Amino acid sequence: MTLVLFVFLFFVPALVFRLAWSLVATADDTPRWRRALAGALEHLARHLRRERPPVYDPFTTLQLQARLGKVADHICELEDDPHTFARAERLIASQLAYDQLLAEACKLAGVEVEPHPKGDGAERFREEVELASRGWAW
Repeated sequence: MTLVLFVFLFFVPALVFRLAWSLVATADDTPRWRRALAGALEHLARHLRRERPPVYDPFTTLQLQARLGKVADHICELEDDPHTFARAERLIASQLAYDQLLAEACKLAGVEVEPHPKGDGAERFREEVELASRGWAW
């Protein structure tokens, strides 16, 4: 009984005082009600803001299509010429550059680029088909 009385007389007032003191803001700290109000207003502003789709420059798209066409023509020339010095390395480098351009084009067109190993022909074909279905030509 004395232990309960001891706890009640010493720790309960200390706990109440600590809770009351935490409501008082210091000079360095902003009041809690201001932080709560700012959070609620920010949530409301996020809710009211309208997401606008990004506007893409059509010349960027045309430039990317032209670059894709040049790299694709270069790959075809390399495949047709059996006497090219270091043909395999040039083909690999050109295909990797083509894959990077395809990934950039997919990003512009809104096509999801799935994770794949470098030089994956199946993913390259899927990206080409997706871009062609969206009207891209190169």
